[in-house]
Amino acid sequence: MFAAGRRRVKPYSAVMTPLDAHDVQHQLAALPGWAVRADRLVREYRFADFVEAFGFMASVALVAERMGHHPEWSNVWNTVRVELTTHDAGGITASDFALATAMERLAGARATQ
Repeated sequence: MFAAGRRRVKPYSAVMTPLDAHDVQHQLAALPGWAVRADRLVREYRFADFVEAFGFMASVALVAERMGHHPEWSNVWNTVRVELTTHDAGGITASDFALATAMERLAGARATQ
């Protein structure tokens, strides 16, 4: 890693390759609520209200920035919709599963669904 101002940025790794379908399904089994759609991991979280949903997103943003891997997501009131893929690799990679796992941990008891 190298420092870019105050941010820590991971350099792109040439070994980051998409996982094959078997590996994706195997790792997906450990993440209830997640699914695969069009070469992306997808999940919808529901929270008690907007503040809980936005708080979750702020927590994830800090982790994603440290990882150098950012979700595609949207928020409407108490709902956060997430899509994870590694564009540079052209599909789902270990980084997507690492971020999904972190998101599950951060959602914890906060999410109602």
